[in-house]
Amino acid sequence: MRTALQRVGNSQGIIIPKPIIAQLGFEQDVDMEVEDDAIVIRKPKEHVRARWAEASRGLAERGDDALVWPEFANDGDEDLTW
Repeated sequence: MRTALQRVGNSQGIIIPKPIIAQLGFEQDVDMEVEDDAIVIRKPKEHVRARWAEASRGLAERGDDALVWPEFANDGDEDLTW
């Protein structure tokens, strides 16, 4: 199938027909990379934030969750209007 590049803001893109998206099971995110002279688009193997909760718990258990720049703590936050 040949398709034209479409202007999308300051970029260019292609429109992937809905039947192809359905056939491949694409939902919201895809993995995209260049292989040789081709753009390859695949379903992600896992969600982008998979295992973030476990990693955060591990950091806290090891005590490795201290502020990186303690001088930029949350002082003054109580004065902010949320």
